[in-house]
Amino acid sequence: MRKRISKKIGTLRRSARYIKPYWGYAVISGLCTLVHVASELLIPIFWGDAIDHMIGAGKVLFDGVWRYVVYIIIATLLAAVAHYFMEVSNHEIICKVGRDLRDEATEKTHRLPLSYLDTQPTGDVVSRIISDVDVFSEGFFTGFSHMLSGLLTIIGTLAILLHYNIIITLIVVALTPFSMLVTAYVAKKTRRHFIEQAEIRGEETALISELMDGQQVIHAYSHEKRSVAEFDEVNERLGKSALKATFFSSLANPCTRVVNSVIYACVCAASAVFAVGGGITVGQLSVFISHAGHYAHPFNEISGVITEVQNALRCVDRVFGLLDQPEESHESEANNAPASARGRVELKNVSFRYLPDRPVLNNISLKAEPGQRIAIVGPTGCGKTTLINLLMRFYDVDSGAIYFDGVDIKTLDRATLRKNIGMVLQDTWLHSGTIKQNIAYGNPDATDEQIIDAARAAHAHSFIRRLPDGYNTVISENGDNLSAGQKQLICLARIMLSPPPVLILDEATSSIDIRTEHKIQRALSSMMQGRTSFVVAHRLSTVKQADLILVMHEGSIVERGTHEQLLAQNGFYAAMYNSQFAEFERHN
Repeated sequence: MRKRISKKIGTLRRSARYIKPYWGYAVISGLCTLVHVASELLIPIFWGDAIDHMIGAGKVLFDGVWRYVVYIIIATLLAAVAHYFMEVSNHEIICKVGRDLRDEATEKTHRLPLSYLDTQPTGDVVSRIISDVDVFSEGFFTGFSHMLSGLLTIIGTLAILLHYNIIITLIVVALTPFSMLVTAYVAKKTRRHFIEQAEIRGEETALISELMDGQQVIHAYSHEKRSVAEFDEVNERLGKSALKATFFSSLANPCTRVVNSVIYACVCAASAVFAVGGGITVGQLSVFISHAGHYAHPFNEISGVITEVQNALRCVDRVFGLLDQPEESHESEANNAPASARGRVELKNVSFRYLPDRPVLNNISLKAEPGQRIAIVGPTGCGKTTLINLLMRFYDVDSGAIYFDGVDIKTLDRATLRKNIGMVLQDTWLHSGTIKQNIAYGNPDATDEQIIDAARAAHAHSFIRRLPDGYNTVISENGDNLSAGQKQLICLARIMLSPPPVLILDEATSSIDIRTEHKIQRALSSMMQGRTSFVVAHRLSTVKQADLILVMHEGSIVERGTHEQLLAQNGFYAAMYNSQFAEFERHN
């Protein structure tokens, strides 16, 4: 229990830091809340004074009555204006805090290691950044604003009641704990269900993202009914959890209303007794009855606010969980990269594993001299792509070291390292925007002529020219309105626009037809001149032209040499060549 309370306090303090930059709006909101509450509390007093000026039939002191009517109008207008500026200030804080928190969470994703992003559902991460931030920013400050309003109303009402009659006020105070106990009990019950609801919401968002990304596969395998069933199952759990959370949270208001109605009845009865005995005037009786309602209302409001704030705190805990994830190591603050990169890459006894008990690479060593073309081949799952991930420092080695121009890449700034390495993957990625913007992604200052030249070199110019708006054609998210081959050509054009000293081509032409590939290979060969190149491929032309072929099997380099040398060894590569490439070569 103590840990839970300590955690809540820590979350509240951390959340408050996001409001600190906008303390001006918070002050305006607080002052307007004070003015609004004070005006609301003064109106019943003015009404009571007006009533006391109505002495009896034909004995109405109109001067006094009209004076208090004017006061009521002024107080009402003042309350309305204060409420307006209070809501505007709250809205500014909600929008700005939500924006800042979402910006911080988005920036955090760019600093997280791939080991985290690879193991987290994309939809859950998106849910934390969008849905949870919205729930927090709206619920947290709105809740506390209402809580402040309620507390000021309670304090103000008690002060007014004390001013008129101490005994009636003591009756009100004596009955108040019953309302507070009911609120505390219901809040405790709702917390667990709000936690469960937030977690299932993230799970559902992740599932929706997965299903939307895989629509073609779902239709191809007639998996629609199963997909709907999977969604229905998660949605059913979310519905049940939300129903429980809503049920228990909605109990707070009627329960406190019952208790507060009892308090209201007791105040009315006591006030009536005092009025009959001459202890208070009829006007003061109306003040007591009106303020008894004012006193009870904040407890109803606060009971609802507590559950709202609980939900907001649970959501922000999920956001903080993302923000607190360990970032990529920062051993490379000092940029000691060579002034002019040559592209010499060396791996010394490199070992790596994603999971502690499952080694992926075992004692890998190799040297790549500037301008050398190295092909990496092997069966699926042998570690080829993992090796590429280590070269790019998407992951860091468990043991051994990787050197770039003689410098351990762990001591290099990641941005500097990656600026000197260009990569085209089998899995293409394009962003929403024009084709021109996608080709110039790595070089935004490129001219139209340079972009067109790069597209020509990648043999993408002809199909781009046939598109409705040519290079200004807007493509959808991830280029879904283009074929797999067209997307790969655009990615090749992107790297050809500004080729760095080191190139990594991981099945870069796997989605391109053979005829186009032969043309692209000539362009790639020209681009690879003087650049260190790592080529992960299965196609014969790419492998045969390599200066060095590394044959990987079960995380180790089992053979190395040129195409002819490896065939002469009649080993693993020869068997793979005969099974994969001989038939292909006979047909070409």
